[in-house]
Amino acid sequence: MLFIQRKEMENGGVWLGVENLVGIRRISMHETKEANPFSLLKSPNFKVQPTPISSIFFSRKMSAEVPTTMETETVDSEPKLEPNSLPPKPKFEPLKAHEMSDGRVQFRKVSVPSHRYSPLKKYWMDIYTPIYEQMKIDIRMNLKARKVELKTRLDTPDISNLQKCADFVQAFMLGFDVADSIALLRLDELYVESFEIKDVKTLRGEHLSRAIGRLSGKGGKTKFAIENATKTRIVIADTKIHILGSFANIKIARDSLCSLILGSPAGKVYSKLRQVSARLAERF
Repeated sequence: MLFIQRKEMENGGVWLGVENLVGIRRISMHETKEANPFSLLKSPNFKVQPTPISSIFFSRKMSAEVPTTMETETVDSEPKLEPNSLPPKPKFEPLKAHEMSDGRVQFRKVSVPSHRYSPLKKYWMDIYTPIYEQMKIDIRMNLKARKVELKTRLDTPDISNLQKCADFVQAFMLGFDVADSIALLRLDELYVESFEIKDVKTLRGEHLSRAIGRLSGKGGKTKFAIENATKTRIVIADTKIHILGSFANIKIARDSLCSLILGSPAGKVYSKLRQVSARLAERF
């Protein structure tokens, strides 16, 4: 249903205002000398223009003045910040290694035991390649000081790479294989723990020799069984024992080795390892 408002102009024309039942559209004013309003609706010059909600409602009673302009509203395309709102958080690029230390070069030095000279010379390229090319750390062998020296570069992506490389070289010096030691560069939650047999129990002479024999087993069978069950790597160097693995796995392997040092038979340790392995499998 349409409501038509009509008012005669001074110049002889007619002003029309048309709205529907709910008042959401209005027809623009039109001046004509014809007196019939319905003939105006059929005229080709008659236009319909949608208007904002705030300007569409007008009184159905004829106003005394003739409208000359149409009210409009402007809406900003970008929302304005409220007075109490905070500005957006800035985004900064991560700092490089040399920027964290104010441009200073950081060093690490790892001593080389005399019995590890030959293995170091043999596997030097296997150690050098991941450290220099992947971790972006400079490495060299100081023959005079008998130490492997490491230092950061300008393109070192992370300052922690220096300590990872030092741990990798140190693990190799303790007797671990390169393939096992390189896991320290790849994973963050790997550690190396060392202890001596005398830390567990004071043994001398043949008692110490038998304890070392129990740790290794025939052909290294016991040591390999503990490594496979606990997912660790073990090095037995005289009276020193080194374990490479995660924190929880190192604890399980250390408990098994301590039981063997205290005199437990290998069969009893194997049964405990089976229970622990089943528990670990259920956990993961």
